[in-house]
Amino acid sequence: MTSSGERRNYREADEDALLSWARSGDERAFAALAQVNSKVVRAVCFRIVGDNQLTDDAMQNTLLAAWRNLARFEGRSKFSTWLCQIAHNASLALVKGRRADPVGNIPEPNDRWVPETADTVAEVHAVRWALGKLPPDFRAALVLREYGGLTYQEIAAAQRIPIDTVKSRIARARQGLAVLLGPSWAGGSSPFALP
Repeated sequence: MTSSGERRNYREADEDALLSWARSGDERAFAALAQVNSKVVRAVCFRIVGDNQLTDDAMQNTLLAAWRNLARFEGRSKFSTWLCQIAHNASLALVKGRRADPVGNIPEPNDRWVPETADTVAEVHAVRWALGKLPPDFRAALVLREYGGLTYQEIAAAQRIPIDTVKSRIARARQGLAVLLGPSWAGGSSPFALP
């Protein structure tokens, strides 16, 4: 019940209504927004941190930061995009202290790699392993693009870098994955399927 006596239907409310209610302090409305976006946010967190426990931590940090900063959401992007940007920051904060396996001098692949879909459990595990080998900034840019669905401009804003740097990081990350995953990926399937 709200202070005016109206009953809110959280399941059928659209995003604008939920945002309005959440901004007025309605925790259930925020929980409904978080639930709707949980799959993509979890995918972003997991792909950046590469660990289930750290993913849970990143998700918790993401939702806490989003709740505390909800007044800052201006609606210039979709709410899911804003959450993915927060998830990116929360995830990177967790992995920055961990040492990534550097792929500083990524060799050029022989063929251009064109992503489509990862089909088997073995392929998904191989991709998780390969993503974990990429430098965190490269991995984060690629994850935001492929799993979060963010545009280059949105990624640039999230990472506070120029768009050309975003493009470079994504290209280098894709090259790194192609090299790490080997020639079997070069002509066919992509690692970018959600688990």
